[in-house]
Amino acid sequence: MAAGELPFGQWLRTRMGGLGIDEAELARRLGVTRSLVAAWSDGRAAPAATMRAELLSLLADSPVVTPSDEHAEPTGTLPGMGAPEGDVGSVAWYHRPAHPDGGREYGNAAAFAFDADVEVLAREATQNSIDERLDDARPVRVAYTLHELTGEALVRFREAVQWDGLLPHYRAAAAQDQKVGRIVAAGLREMYERDRLVLLRVDDYNASGLTGDDYDTGRFAAVVRRQLDSHKSGNVAGGSYGLGKATLWATSRLGLVLMNSTLSEPHEGRTERRLIGRIDLPWREVEGRACAGPAWFGRPDPGLPDADVARSWWADEETVDRLHLTRESAEPGTSFLIVGAHDVASLAATSGREDDGSEDDDSVLRMHKRLVEALGRNFWAAMTAGADGAPLLEATVRTLRNGVEIMREERVDPHTLQPSRTRALQAYLDGTTVERLTGPGQVAMASVPLKVPGLAGERTVGEHRAVLLVTDADDMDGRPNTVVAMRGNRMTVRTSRVPDLALGTNPFQAVLLVGRAAGDGAAFAEEAEAFLRASEPPEHNKWGQTEELLTKYSPSAHRRIAALTRETNRAVRELVALPKEKRRTGTRRLRERLAVGGRRTPHSATPVGVPVLDDLEARIADDGAWCVTAEVKVPAGADSSPLTPVAKLEVRSGPRPVVAWSRLTAVQGCELLDGVLHVTPGARRATFQGVTDVSTHPVRASLTGLVVELSTDKGAGL
Repeated sequence: MAAGELPFGQWLRTRMGGLGIDEAELARRLGVTRSLVAAWSDGRAAPAATMRAELLSLLADSPVVTPSDEHAEPTGTLPGMGAPEGDVGSVAWYHRPAHPDGGREYGNAAAFAFDADVEVLAREATQNSIDERLDDARPVRVAYTLHELTGEALVRFREAVQWDGLLPHYRAAAAQDQKVGRIVAAGLREMYERDRLVLLRVDDYNASGLTGDDYDTGRFAAVVRRQLDSHKSGNVAGGSYGLGKATLWATSRLGLVLMNSTLSEPHEGRTERRLIGRIDLPWREVEGRACAGPAWFGRPDPGLPDADVARSWWADEETVDRLHLTRESAEPGTSFLIVGAHDVASLAATSGREDDGSEDDDSVLRMHKRLVEALGRNFWAAMTAGADGAPLLEATVRTLRNGVEIMREERVDPHTLQPSRTRALQAYLDGTTVERLTGPGQVAMASVPLKVPGLAGERTVGEHRAVLLVTDADDMDGRPNTVVAMRGNRMTVRTSRVPDLALGTNPFQAVLLVGRAAGDGAAFAEEAEAFLRASEPPEHNKWGQTEELLTKYSPSAHRRIAALTRETNRAVRELVALPKEKRRTGTRRLRERLAVGGRRTPHSATPVGVPVLDDLEARIADDGAWCVTAEVKVPAGADSSPLTPVAKLEVRSGPRPVVAWSRLTAVQGCELLDGVLHVTPGARRATFQGVTDVSTHPVRASLTGLVVELSTDKGAGL
């Protein structure tokens, strides 16, 4: 402060008195908290650079003039200002003191709700970004960056994060023989023995950012300060428990996450480079001081001089760069940096390999691949757009090592990862669906009723019509003959197989759109969203009975979901069913080469109580194997003896060669144990599928027919 210049706090009080306003009124005019203005007035803090101009403009008209005022208002500055707000000299880690009543937490319980799996992280973090989409006319953009640091790059990062002061806390945590302690110990070994640290950054753009006060209710406090606070509005949001953010810390072996947020609403007069860090560790004792668990990386709070508390700060560009938190644009959103990221599934993939120090060489590459697959599997629908609109989401993944890109940025393409399902949704959005599948590549559409219940004590609100889409399956989609269900945010919630399909059904994929996903004009869409949201567990991976459903609706409300499932499966079977004459015509040539062996005789000649092969469908696979679907008819009172399916080749002369099965699968009404068929008690029909072992074929399948027989343990053909 120059000679003769008023201290800033005194200058501010003088100006406020001249205008006749108090701290509360000044805070209201500036859009800040009263405690912040009080801290300025008492000299415990100074305003940010952008706030200075507002103060000068607001207080310039004060009629009170003091002898030192000629020094008080140089252009763009205020008296008594110290270091600029971006300076990080006072930024440090502040560890929460242990509870005075002796209570201890040995980890964040919320983090144990999920596995330390990058697929789980991708699902939860991306869902949160979609929920915070700012401009509905544009997609939210989520970028995942894996960055492996070694050598000098690792040393520089540790200096930026003030690692020397953290190390005693980590060593104290690692020395504890409990789950979090063992995870921390593994993270320290990884860093010091292998000289390596993996950072995983999740950036979102066109999102709200961590808005709000450091402590009051808002997005910032919900993520940084609180547990079980989702701070979500509207039923369309994917999250509802406030647990998903815990996956960020669960994915870090060090329990350490740094955040840089660009705000959609100013806080303290600023929007860019709001930084904070948080660590979740177990209770520990360091240098005679007991710490409760969490710690925060920030500035000491001037409003709480007697408390060991840190708040967010506005960082300069150099600090942000040293912390690997630089964002690519000023578009609102948040960057989360997971320090010491690991993936349980990737580690499991190398568990059987010899520990020669090489098994982790490509860990970031495997994590890259798993992130792409997870984003495609869970958010293909959110990344699909109609001809006249934008998708809800765009996602990319890239991998660096010491600042050098080793896997280029890869945009997740739903058309590549989920071609059939994407085709189905695209047709719906473009209005090109058909009523019936009559050719390849078509998408059939039907509606499925959901009777939405009212809140507890109320009757049914109304009937919502969900949209069902069915199309031919592609190998890239994964398991065929399944229904993928979702609601408004278009994240895959449930994947289920359709039972009781007719023999010869062509492989298909089905998509069920419920709630707002069924279209803005769908009746009772909002009510369906609220109902289904209440029926989802914290993982948001199914619809069923939950405590919230019981509390908000009724003990029997979950039956509406079971009814929706039954109606969906029935509608799918109708859409994929082919007329009998068409099935027979299409497979007539192949069927002429098939036969059921043994006593294939008129029913009158069939021994009473003996199961018989009643129908047989087959195709020849690309590798030359026979792929068979067989149906067994079980007469009333049939013998329950186990049966063995036997495959034989029909040749022109000589005995029929027996070929082995490479795979036998029970489909309905039976189970297969070690190649032996056991019919379910009371079942009148049983269906199984089999694939022959090509290596046991003495003749190519294309040159033979196929006979399938059932044998009892006694060896008698049926």
